[in-house]
Amino acid sequence: QVQLVESGGGLVQAGGSLRLSCAATRSTFWITTMRWYRQAPGEQRELVASITISGITVYADSVKGRFTISRDNANNTVYLQMNSLKPEDTAVYYCNAVQSRSGVPYNYWGQGTQVTVSS
Repeated sequence: QVQLVESGGGLVQAGGSLRLSCAATRSTFWITTMRWYRQAPGEQRELVASITISGITVYADSVKGRFTISRDNANNTVYLQMNSLKPEDTAVYYCNAVQSRSGVPYNYWGQGTQVTVSS
């Protein structure tokens, strides 16, 4: 099974930047789309950004122009560069990877990394 290891969270002041990383290990073949989700206390988990293996990206409206998702396919790593952070970006951020096996998609999740933005 795919294992996802996240890093890069922390505490930052509003207007600051953070870069999250998520490295996929073990059975990383056929990983297609990789995504970042976030979940704030008392809220549902929401999609922040996604990137296909060919580099097509999608962003939530709330982060467009501030966040950038990228990936290194050779190292099975996805990144989330977060700029101009706002207090409402505070959440646990989760990495997600989709692996296609015999045409069936399997979803894997990281353990989450806390991002806290102070005002």
